[in-house]
Amino acid sequence: MEPSQHTKATTLKALHGREGIFVIPNPWDAGSAKLLAHLGFEALATTSAGLAFMLGKPDGEGAVTREETLKNVQDIIAATTLPVSADLENGYGDEPEACAATILQAAKAGLVGGSIEDATGRPDDPIYPFELSVERVRAAIKAARSLPFPFTFTARAENLIYGRIDLKDTIKRLVAYAEAGADVLFAPGLKSREEIESVVKAVAPKPVSVVMGLGNVVFSLEELKQMGVKRVSLGSSLSRAAYGGFYQAAQEIREKGTFSFAKDAIPYAELNKIYHM
Repeated sequence: MEPSQHTKATTLKALHGREGIFVIPNPWDAGSAKLLAHLGFEALATTSAGLAFMLGKPDGEGAVTREETLKNVQDIIAATTLPVSADLENGYGDEPEACAATILQAAKAGLVGGSIEDATGRPDDPIYPFELSVERVRAAIKAARSLPFPFTFTARAENLIYGRIDLKDTIKRLVAYAEAGADVLFAPGLKSREEIESVVKAVAPKPVSVVMGLGNVVFSLEELKQMGVKRVSLGSSLSRAAYGGFYQAAQEIREKGTFSFAKDAIPYAELNKIYHM
């Protein structure tokens, strides 16, 4: 029996409230979502970069529309019974009202959680001013709280991945977002134990999400747990791993005329069996 949206929302909320740490991996389509569910993950989060690459578009420049994102979300939700949170980029608009509208549309599409970032998508001015960023979070949270189920809202501070290496301002933003009512705090680009522990301490007792699989940050799940991290996402890393294998296979064919890549591929019968489930 398909769980209700309310049940999925309660499940996602409970994952953030229980002891320990959990991984919320990032599928980019229905097929990858089914594989992750088959492996036993308890919840999923979409990836804006993974979707952009799937559509043949660049990430982070507003090339993917809200409509494309929500269509992708619906495909992923339909593929499994797991709760799904979405990468809603910057809310698909500068104004707080756009963030609120995006949360409501996300819920209508079947999502039970979502993140909105404080990045503008404009290379010349990549991060929204502090006050506007807080207003945007407040508007998103007000919309989330108007829903008939506990939508898990994640507020993202994007300084570090846009070249603004300012941990003090990043923490200031996360604290303000926590005080505004965000359920989860997230600052992609944290690299050291000290940085992660500083963020966890600053926003406690609110849960902190970190992203692994980007760059040279290679903490284990147990190490992140010891730092106080609650949730680990993978961003675009799984999609890039898949595209990396595809690219290398095609490159081998094109440049060497050989087909040794096939020995590492998942057997046809195994994939077919998973998708029959």
